[in-house]
Amino acid sequence: MLEDRATPLSPRQVAQQQPLPGADPAPLQPALPLPAPAGPAEPADPARTAGSGTADSATDAGQRPGIPPPGAPAERWPADYPEAYAVVDVETTGLRSDDRIVSAAVYRLDAHGAVEDSWYTLVNPQRDPGPVWIHGLTRDMLADAPLFPEIAEEFTARLEGRVLVAHNAVFDWMMIAREYARAGLTAPVRRRLCTIALARQLRLPLPNARLASLAAHFGVAQRKAHDAEDDARVLAEIFRPSLRQAAEAGARLPLLACQPLTEWSEQAPSGSTGGTRSPGGHGAYQWRTWRPNRRLPPSPYPNPGRYVRGGRLKQGMRVAFSGDTSVDRSLLEDRAVEAGLHVAASVSRYTSLLVTNDPGAPTGKVTRAAAHGTPVIDEAAFLHLMRDVEPADALPDTEGGAG
Repeated sequence: MLEDRATPLSPRQVAQQQPLPGADPAPLQPALPLPAPAGPAEPADPARTAGSGTADSATDAGQRPGIPPPGAPAERWPADYPEAYAVVDVETTGLRSDDRIVSAAVYRLDAHGAVEDSWYTLVNPQRDPGPVWIHGLTRDMLADAPLFPEIAEEFTARLEGRVLVAHNAVFDWMMIAREYARAGLTAPVRRRLCTIALARQLRLPLPNARLASLAAHFGVAQRKAHDAEDDARVLAEIFRPSLRQAAEAGARLPLLACQPLTEWSEQAPSGSTGGTRSPGGHGAYQWRTWRPNRRLPPSPYPNPGRYVRGGRLKQGMRVAFSGDTSVDRSLLEDRAVEAGLHVAASVSRYTSLLVTNDPGAPTGKVTRAAAHGTPVIDEAAFLHLMRDVEPADALPDTEGGAG
């Protein structure tokens, strides 16, 4: 198993890192019909320095990254697999787009999943920490923690040039992207890999997609659930045998593109009347509540049916969004409502259009859109169509819309 730090970090120790051994986890039980790993992975290179970011000792010997070094299984490692990964976990004040990160951990892995180093930090969210009963981080614990802009440079160094790996990766990615956007920066991530999607692709015999179920399957001990550092450690241990199993089966990794967040607007929750100073005393006036789900008004116009490719959007059309977008989702939704469209939370046979930048993603909305024959376009095409939305044929429905 991977080793924990010998001593806990103080909130301001945001650059601490510790080399970890690259030893294999306990032998895994293969998920038929995929083959079991043919043998143990190569041992970690003792000459590797912590935090160096090198992908594999074979690279120093002139061997092409992605090919197992001497002593590894004879099968060739898939040439199209990434050369480096960053296993990430973030804990947050909530689940909405205006929530904040309170802690983050990154384990850097080489091309074959061996751990290079790890990093952990608390983050002052400048607001109420939210569900303390989940992540265990109180106002007092976060009071002297650094703000996100203060750890952004170190975070960037650990993510840059790597595939972001996370459990339910779209959530971690979007929380990270929003924090960078608030700081006036762009997150240095271009691809992500979700361990839930990988487990499904490997057809692992799991009762559900929870991290605890994956940990039990691979014999990894969870020591503190919903702790960013421990969750990232567990995920790193899980990912290595999963990656090797995928490689030996010649499976395609479920990699998805990450859309940089280029337009962001901080919004206070509707109906809120009060606020509070940030827990660290940084002076920012923030909202007190752990925000509920955002509810948008329905379109007052009747649903004219599906969007026809090459045509115009029409007031009353039901539009659903899936995946991450370069314009913050709340802004896209608000613009759609202002134009007279209906923003749908799910896809049904009444949905006029699905907007997604990942049409091949195995999400529920994409799958249902294919089943119903719902037209699918990307964000750029949607923004272009939003310039000229056709007026509805009928007057607004006083009861709040139809279809």
